[in-house]
Amino acid sequence: MSFQGQGRPLSGAGIEQVCSTLGVAQPQVWAVLSVETRGFGFLKDRRPQILFERHIFHNQTGGRFDSSAPDISNSKAGGYIGGEAEYDRLNTAIGLDQAAALKSASWGIGQVMGFNFADAGFANVADMVAAFVEDENAQLLAMANFIKANGLAGAMQKGKWDAFARGYNGPSFEKNQYDTRLAAAHARYQVMLPDLSLRTAQAALLYLGFDPGTIDGVTGKRTRSAIIAFQEKAGLPETGELDTDTESTLLGEAFKSD
Repeated sequence: MSFQGQGRPLSGAGIEQVCSTLGVAQPQVWAVLSVETRGFGFLKDRRPQILFERHIFHNQTGGRFDSSAPDISNSKAGGYIGGEAEYDRLNTAIGLDQAAALKSASWGIGQVMGFNFADAGFANVADMVAAFVEDENAQLLAMANFIKANGLAGAMQKGKWDAFARGYNGPSFEKNQYDTRLAAAHARYQVMLPDLSLRTAQAALLYLGFDPGTIDGVTGKRTRSAIIAFQEKAGLPETGELDTDTESTLLGEAFKSD
């Protein structure tokens, strides 16, 4: 099963669709995204961000593989490796039971669990994963569908982050201070929203092997350095700014088949 596509970042239309669906403003949406996935739904190789949950795989398969693959199927959570290596765990599980494996990972920008495919708006988990591979707009809309299906839109609208965190992350949300982190992120985004054009450029730089730092739509030293490195390679004036020529060349290189 292929998990690699174009890795298209969020668009303005995608953000606005979710705001309309949930009845919230952009700061609420960005707060959830930044806390759940550090604000970006793809790895540098363009596969969706995932976290494989072995205890969910245990539940999905009735513990059939606990003895033969305890790192993949276990009644206790854990065994995380992080980043790209989570796909090694997922692929091992796929070799045992594909549908159960896909249901046992959290996916994309909203880290929606695979077993929540119906709440996310899909007929089956394979369809959900296929959509998530395409772009962040699909990932974000699925997250919004899940939030709405589980009655959490009202908490977002009212800024009741403890209630939202309890519903989204479970009763142990306080352990990781999800509510506090959400409130802080919300306050930050009320002052300044990410620049989506810059964020797309940061994603393109990441895919092309230039490290822009966090994909956050904010210009920092690492983003400027990455732009300069790309400009040098592309034979463009090395300004560190995302001017029209740089942006056009960068996006054309990163998203060639679009």
